[in-house]
Amino acid sequence: MKKINVKTKTRIEMIDVTSEVSRAVKESGVKSGVCVAYVPHTTAGVTVNEHADPAVAEDILDALSEHFPHRRNWRHTEGNADAHIKSSLIAPSITIPVEDGRLTLGTWQGVFFCEFDGPRSRNLYLQILNAE
Repeated sequence: MKKINVKTKTRIEMIDVTSEVSRAVKESGVKSGVCVAYVPHTTAGVTVNEHADPAVAEDILDALSEHFPHRRNWRHTEGNADAHIKSSLIAPSITIPVEDGRLTLGTWQGVFFCEFDGPRSRNLYLQILNAE
């Protein structure tokens, strides 16, 4: 298992961690298998989406914030109910196939760590499993 430390800078943000995940896959030596990325936080998540245009991540964050605003009369009294909802929608884990020692992402795809209650110091765990 590999742990990637992620330091977030704002309350909500999507951080492109594709290069770190790709490096971990390469270092693992796995040629064919899967990479599971997992976030052990209830107010953060991980997803795959377009990373060629940073406006896509901004649009995703804007849409989530529009539908689930930070300041609302939520029942959860810690003040971060919106972050819990957003992280549930994004999900705590993803699985990406590995082939020829590389992530099998599409041309425009990247891996994003999604922060919804920052800034914080977070972890992203990777389990790279060999299919051979």
